[in-house]
Amino acid sequence: MNILLLGSGGREHALAWKLRQSLACDRLYAAPGNPGIAEEAECVALDVTDHAAVIAFCAERTIGLVVIGPEAPLVDGLSDSLRAAGVPTFGPSQAAAQLEGSKGFTKDLCARAGIPTAGYIRTASLEEARAALAHFAAPYVLKADGLAAGKGVVIAETLDDADTALADMFGGGFGAAGAEVVIEEFMHGEEASFFALTDGTAILPFGSAQDHKRVGDGDTGPNTGGMGAYSPAPVLTPELQARVMAEIIEPTVRTMREDGHPYSGVLFAGLMLTAEGPKLIEYNARFGDPECQVLMLRLQSDLVPIMLACAKGELAGVEVDLRDETALTVVMAAKGYPGTPEKGGAISLGDAEAGGAKIFHAGTALTDGALVANGGRVLAVTATGASVTEAQSRAYAAVDAVSFPSGFCRRYIGWREVARETSA
Repeated sequence: MNILLLGSGGREHALAWKLRQSLACDRLYAAPGNPGIAEEAECVALDVTDHAAVIAFCAERTIGLVVIGPEAPLVDGLSDSLRAAGVPTFGPSQAAAQLEGSKGFTKDLCARAGIPTAGYIRTASLEEARAALAHFAAPYVLKADGLAAGKGVVIAETLDDADTALADMFGGGFGAAGAEVVIEEFMHGEEASFFALTDGTAILPFGSAQDHKRVGDGDTGPNTGGMGAYSPAPVLTPELQARVMAEIIEPTVRTMREDGHPYSGVLFAGLMLTAEGPKLIEYNARFGDPECQVLMLRLQSDLVPIMLACAKGELAGVEVDLRDETALTVVMAAKGYPGTPEKGGAISLGDAEAGGAKIFHAGTALTDGALVANGGRVLAVTATGASVTEAQSRAYAAVDAVSFPSGFCRRYIGWREVARETSA
């Protein structure tokens, strides 16, 4: 079958790499893609906000499956338009994508379904938000309600810092995403991510990971879209994963279905492992980036029939086979990220993949045939190993073989688990 993949980041390069391996994939198209994706797919120019144009392309190229990578087209309702035109689509409806598109929507659903999460107050003005702060203790967790490219969360250590952040949010610092702000209690524990596929009824666990959101080593500096990740996350034990399924994932899928918004696609749960058990931090309505890179490196199953079963409501009985080994990815970003990144920096991959590593492109471009940086997060250098320690060593060996003078990375992705493995 012919497949259309939408997106241009490291997540989409990982998906393209895996989709291309499928015996069921005849031709793979990507819009807009990037230089790495172009090695796996035919990149085409499509405006994903023009639903009619995407539908027309699918008809012209006999597309049998559309895979929507990023969150914005999902929240915009592209999957609804495609399904209405009879095109099988991997990704939730606009109504279901509110689980990522609105922090307040998700918190309200958790309250109704009894899903463990942080206490919260939704606010629609700076005055409301300032008044709500009195109900919380420092540090204050402030979240822009809408989509903010993974950067819409501020953890303020003092009341003054919280007031300044709120003024920025309601003053347009996060655009339309900050029109409402959710204020939450701070949860103590270790973060982890859990993924599940669902067609709205059947649910298929799809592995765990641990992301590193802060830009600096030692988890310092502002939040980013993600500076690295590894999978599986041993801290999310089989017992805890069973609790996550029973207490968080299953009630969410059931409640969405009962509310008339059945969820179809991948459900990405960001979790806090607290002393009371796992609690939901937030949902994403698509694969994480860079979590997708490590999951795809571990996936042994053919991805196409899994996604097609999900899109067609035929997920019951489908199984997923993930390698037991660890995959770890290190994001190489352009200087200035997560602020204004320095674009145009020359990149040479050299023999970085010679040792078995895989480099997924994110913010890259070709200028006169030369690879250059064209975004904030530029490359995701990914490797596998029998342990997090081994995967980390191999990934950084590949990082050190890349020439990217105007780039940087965190040096200790996986540091918590490496410390646990070393002390064991």
